[in-house]
Amino acid sequence: MSYITDRPRSHRPGQPSRIWPLFASPLLIALSGCSEHPISFLDPQGPIAAAQREQFWMIIGLTLIVVLPVLVLTPLILARYRYGRNSEYRPHWAFSKIADTAIWGVPFLVVIALAIVAWRGTVSLDPYKPIDSNKAPLRVQVVGFDWKWLFIYPDQGVATVNDLVIPTHRPISLQLTSASVMQGFFVPALGSQVDVMNRMVTRLHLEADQEGEFPGKNMQYNGKGFHLQRFATHAVDDEAFQRFADRTRRSGNALDAHVLDALNEKSTAAQLTQEIEPQNAVSKPAALRFGSVPHDLFQAIADHETPDWSSLTSKVPVSSGPATPDDRGEKQP
Repeated sequence: MSYITDRPRSHRPGQPSRIWPLFASPLLIALSGCSEHPISFLDPQGPIAAAQREQFWMIIGLTLIVVLPVLVLTPLILARYRYGRNSEYRPHWAFSKIADTAIWGVPFLVVIALAIVAWRGTVSLDPYKPIDSNKAPLRVQVVGFDWKWLFIYPDQGVATVNDLVIPTHRPISLQLTSASVMQGFFVPALGSQVDVMNRMVTRLHLEADQEGEFPGKNMQYNGKGFHLQRFATHAVDDEAFQRFADRTRRSGNALDAHVLDALNEKSTAAQLTQEIEPQNAVSKPAALRFGSVPHDLFQAIADHETPDWSSLTSKVPVSSGPATPDDRGEKQP
């Protein structure tokens, strides 16, 4: 039996090769913009994600200055100086000013350039930094529960579960806290993940410049329902957002003490809907909306205090805008 057939294989038959990720990674990056709903900052739907994509490709380009010569020259050197090739042999060669300058100088300059790019990006993309705009930002208060998200609109007096509706071309000022363990709030198509912590309030500023639906998720593992703690971000025009606020205020439930207790339970949004609105659990398994919310609910949750339930009786006046289309600006059947 020959030596070659007796050699151990690099991987077992039927198993994928260990080098396949090297070839699959560029394809996965290219396909990141092929989803029906944008799921990556590589297909940005707002200025923050667009700036992050620009920074990403700049860092890739700077890194390739060092990496690309290695990838190209290594096989060339192996081919030229392989065994049996009559290449020049210089056993007493010890130093080359040009080679040493390139080997040490180029990576040194690349590291300095990367540091500058990273520092400028860190300052300009600070999640606490408001976005410059001639429009007043929309305030949204976000509370992370196990395993669902509560979105409170304090100026509109409404709230939703796992359904973030925002107007396009208007900055969104988010205040975030957790009613449970540490979580990570992330809408990849809009950019900037931020940690959400118990007894703490963090900030995030986003903006959508395209209408559409953008998936959001929790990036921190926090239990068996972690993979279901996702939400939909709907970017709509100003009129559709106003209709969403008006309809929610008219037809939404009251977010009272019973609902808050249900929110604090370890359950998914679908399970919460089954408990609060069993009649909608099949048709709208995770579409809870509240038209009356205590004015201090967010701060009370952050401070572990009891909300002022008496403020549930006061509602923000409903505008006189049309209410026939649904919340996302589509015609009703």
